[in-house]
Amino acid sequence: MKQYSELVRHVLETGTRKENRTGVDTKSTFGYYFEHDLRDGFPLLTTKSVSWKNIVVELLWFLSGQTDISILKRHNCKFWDAWADPETGKVPSAYGNFWRHFPVHGAPVKFSSGGVEADIPIGAGFNDQIAWVLAELKRNPMSRRMVVSAWAPENAQTSKLPPCHCLFMFNVQNELRPTGHVMDTYAHQRLCLHLTQRSCDVFLGVPYNIASYALLLHLFSRFSGIEPGIFAHSLVDAHVYTAKPDGSMAEYDHIPALREQISREPRPLPKLVISPEINGLRDIEQLMAPEVTTEEVMRHFVLEGYNPWPALTGKVAV
Repeated sequence: MKQYSELVRHVLETGTRKENRTGVDTKSTFGYYFEHDLRDGFPLLTTKSVSWKNIVVELLWFLSGQTDISILKRHNCKFWDAWADPETGKVPSAYGNFWRHFPVHGAPVKFSSGGVEADIPIGAGFNDQIAWVLAELKRNPMSRRMVVSAWAPENAQTSKLPPCHCLFMFNVQNELRPTGHVMDTYAHQRLCLHLTQRSCDVFLGVPYNIASYALLLHLFSRFSGIEPGIFAHSLVDAHVYTAKPDGSMAEYDHIPALREQISREPRPLPKLVISPEINGLRDIEQLMAPEVTTEEVMRHFVLEGYNPWPALTGKVAV
């Protein structure tokens, strides 16, 4: 995926040293944007091997609205171990918690769906943003209000790890296509997704973020019946972790691995095939049930033709 390689080069060439809460310095840049058309293939990096299983399990966990990491542990997904409460095993700042249960203050919100997703639980102290957006896509696909926020100030301002990819929105665009041998055109709808990310670990985090939201776009395309279009990504603080000027903390230095990665020739992108059994949020929630095995989950999300270069590792700055 050339867009990612261009991002890496941009940060390495223009980034400036910046301190941050982890105590590990970064090369940091402000403001970066790229797009990927999903017709060009599924954007899972080929210049290093990335765990498809972890991407799928984590996103389904988000969409289920759960905060308990026990489901992740059952699938050997360790992303959130460092952030979970040691007593409860829960992550109050988990993205899915706010996607599906965003706090609502004051009077309950009344909602009428006109028969579409009529059981959406809005009001009574929380707002299910995912279910609302899905209903809006079916009812009013030209809406410019299909926004999902994971940034709840009361949580984010005090959280050990507030949401990094904090806001995304769906947008349907009409695409003009030629009709046969005549010059007239017709409108064809494509579903697009824009992600705003406030904090972007270019080596470890961003490859997963790209693939995760591309998968989310494919899922909502399936749920809504609208062909997937553009995944767009705005990165606010795009950074690469690096050693201190005196050479200390070299174990956190991601620059050598990134230089190796961008020297590799990208390979053809894979194709995503989602099982016809996956048609709505309830199907996702059922896959996150305790009795469902990892093999059963992954049977529904197959990547065809994924042939990456070997993995590159780096230590996480917590």
